[in-house]
Amino acid sequence: MNDIKLALLGSKGAGKSAVLVRFLTKRFIGEYASNSNSLYRKRLSIDGRQLNLEVFDPCSQGVESRCILEEPVKWANGFIVVYNISDRTSFLIAKNILCQIREVRVESSRGDAEVPVCLVGNKQDLCHVRQVHEEEGRSVAQENQCYFQEISAAENYQEIANLFTKLIRQVMEHLKVRGDRRRYSGSKSMAKLINNVFGKRRKSV
Repeated sequence: MNDIKLALLGSKGAGKSAVLVRFLTKRFIGEYASNSNSLYRKRLSIDGRQLNLEVFDPCSQGVESRCILEEPVKWANGFIVVYNISDRTSFLIAKNILCQIREVRVESSRGDAEVPVCLVGNKQDLCHVRQVHEEEGRSVAQENQCYFQEISAAENYQEIANLFTKLIRQVMEHLKVRGDRRRYSGSKSMAKLINNVFGKRRKSV
């Protein structure tokens, strides 16, 4: 319960790595190209609880990226999907990623597709060249039953910190509910086993 695993997904130029580094270091790094996957670790406290946070930042995803997505989608407890509000193509890729998250989760987790996800419209500071309206992002998030927020990695650290904190809280609650469900299912199975064993014994006496 003290280990939280997040995956940060999005297309090239969406600024997902900039968002992550802003959260981890409070600094804005601008855009940079990376051809490799990165795993970041951070120790933090939320609501008085000490947590070990791991964030997987894979190579940027394109439209045809299912094989790239399968590893982080199976690994993570929660997801941040980032697009650039001044680039409609990045928004279309983000929509595709949301669909693939659900598909992979259904196939690999025996139907446990209800995982915390946040859709993020980055580069809010470029609203003067906006290609994706805020209402469009909010609508896609509602369709996929996930949280939505527009941010600017370049201008506002606190918004990003609040975004990660909110998602981490959702992941913690999701893991708690899933753990309670498994314990309840396990206790029912054990009760059934005990009843079968002792019921048979009573009949044989």
